[in-house]
Amino acid sequence: MTGLTPNSPRPTDIRLHQSSRMLEISFDDGKSARLSCEFLRVYSPSAEVRGHGIGQEVLQTGKEDINITAIEPVGNYAVRLVFTDGHNTGLYSWDYLYELAEHYEALWLDYLGRLASAGITRKEIS
Repeated sequence: MTGLTPNSPRPTDIRLHQSSRMLEISFDDGKSARLSCEFLRVYSPSAEVRGHGIGQEVLQTGKEDINITAIEPVGNYAVRLVFTDGHNTGLYSWDYLYELAEHYEALWLDYLGRLASAGITRKEIS
């Protein structure tokens, strides 16, 4: 992940759609994305999820029904997302949100692959 620079895209709008469990983000370069709460939770930038180094990541499971209860601004560079399972330690920088938006499909498929490799079945929800 790259660091925040003066030219980094910044969000112009962040909207939570709790009924569909989606976070909609628009950036000042015209890019926009809809990211599921589950996706954001399993890719939390917190040490609890990412570990303290390469190979220490913790596979998140059972997050299909997760939602976001609060979006808290952190300075001019990030937001803290508060999830219904109590998780609130990840700071989602503008750059990290942009990278998640840019690589959503590949990251989601990677997550599904890691679940399958671990023999974990993800429950489908409506």
